[in-house]
Order: sequence, then C-alpha cells, then structure tokens
Amino acid sequence: MEFIDYYKVLGIGQKASQKEIKSAYRKLARKYHPDLNPDDREAEQKFKQVNEAHEVLSDPEKRKKYDKYGKDWQHAEEFEKAGRSRSSGEPFGSYTYSQGSEHDFSDFFESMFGGFGGGRQSRRQGFRGPDLKANLELDLRDVYKTHKRTLTVGDRNIRITIPAGIEDGQTIKIAGYGGKGRNGGPDGDLFITFSLRNSTPFRREGANLYRTVDLPLTTAVLGGNITVDTFDGKAKMKVKPLTQNNTKVKLKGKGFPRYKAEGQFGDLILTYQVALPTKLDEEQRKLFESLKKTNL
Repeated sequence: MEFIDYYKVLGIGQKASQKEIKSAYRKLARKYHPDLNPDDREAEQKFKQVNEAHEVLSDPEKRKKYDKYGKDWQHAEEFEKAGRSRSSGEPFGSYTYSQGSEHDFSDFFESMFGGFGGGRQSRRQGFRGPDLKANLELDLRDVYKTHKRTLTVGDRNIRITIPAGIEDGQTIKIAGYGGKGRNGGPDGDLFITFSLRNSTPFRREGANLYRTVDLPLTTAVLGGNITVDTFDGKAKMKVKPLTQNNTKVKLKGKGFPRYKAEGQFGDLILTYQVALPTKLDEEQRKLFESLKKTNL
C-alpha cells in the first residue's frame, strides 16, 4: 500500500492547527470539486485525497494515530494490544512510524495476525473501515426542496437524498459509505457536514424567514395593497391606514421547510420600513406645508 502524506496533500506542516487544516481543506476542496472539474480524472483523484487527508487530520485522535503509525493508523489499537500481550521480541507497542522507514506496517500487521509458525493455522481478523467526513457547500435555495445529488467520496460516486430544511453546519450520516473494511470487516460510515451560503434577501432562523419591505409613505398613511416577494413567489398584502415604521406582519406558512417534516413550513415575518421622499416638487411641498399646519 503506497503511503500518502496527508500533510503534503493539504499543503500544511505537521504542527498545523485545526483552523489551518480546515482552511486548507476548504480551499482545495473547492479547487478540485468534480462539479468545477467535469471529466478531469486528475482533479477527481486530488479531490479524493484532499477529503481523505481532512478526514484523518481534522480528528485529533485519528491524527495522533496517523502521526505514530502512518498509513496503518487504523490498526493502532491492534498494534498496541499485541505489543502489550507478547512477552518476547521487539515490543510492538513501541514501534513508531517515521517517513522513509524501511519497515512496512502492512507487512508488520500481517506478521502479527497471520499466525506465528509452529504449524499453527493462520487466523485473519476483520476490521471495520474508517468513518469518512466530507463538507458540502450549497446555496440556501438548494435546500428549499428535497433533491438528490451525486457526491464523489473516495473511489465511489454516491447518490444521496438531501432533505429540504437542512441547517448550516448540520451533519448527516450515510451508513456504510465510509472507508472499506479490512479482511471482511464492515465498511465505515460517511458523515456529511453542510455549509450553506445565503445569496437571498431573506434572513433565516430555523424554519422562519425574515425580510424588510420598503413601504411608500402614502401607503403607510392611507393604507392600500402591495405585492411582496416570498421565497418561492409573490404575495399580495393589505396595508392598514396609519401603519407605523418598523411594523411587523406575519405570513403564516410562507417561511422555510421544516427539516424532515414533509409539507410543513415556518412563517415569513416582514418588517415595514416607511420610505420617506428624497425630493419634492412644488405641489408636493405645498401639500406637506398644509399638513404641517394641522400639527400632524
């Protein structure tokens, strides 16, 4: 098994902080993402390596094992357990990985668990594959409706369903789509964390949406009808006479979908911002002068 230096993959040093690891990963994941590099096998391979490197180095416990055991970090517990149980020979638990070492942990592992001579039958133990982590960046509009999307993770294309109403920073688990198990062991799980951009004029809080609407001065004073934008269309609103600045109105069920609650939506809360005129013609000025005399 060829060794891949995860630090070099992300372009960071071995003493890099978690913040530096995350920053490097996001930059490279965007650069090599399959959606931006269609039919580019080299970019696809680099994207896989970047995800693999991030999956290990972003987890302090996995990183510690990787720094000690290299590419066979997944079997650290077995190495250490065997080292503690054997009473002769070099103590396996003290074996430390270093770049350029002529030892190969994969061969070392086989010698430990493949039988110890004397005509004894070989025994191979299955090990669960590692869990994988991936970060998926989407726009807020992308998660307004449930949809399917194909992700490339490791050497597999995975077709997943993304439920409407996913939150920014939310993580979901896809069971059995992590790293391959060893010696017949089960595959690990895939954990996908969502990063949501908001290119809309709406502010989201859970399933509720918020927006400020400019209200003409005459409509605020006299009342009337206006048309406002909702997330998926338009709605007609009746404005009461003498509506004050910063008045809030609620459009029930016009907010964002509730996560895994089919057909249920939050509310859209609008705040009226009364728009004052920036210039007046002579006739308008006279009208306001008349109003002024009434102490309005």
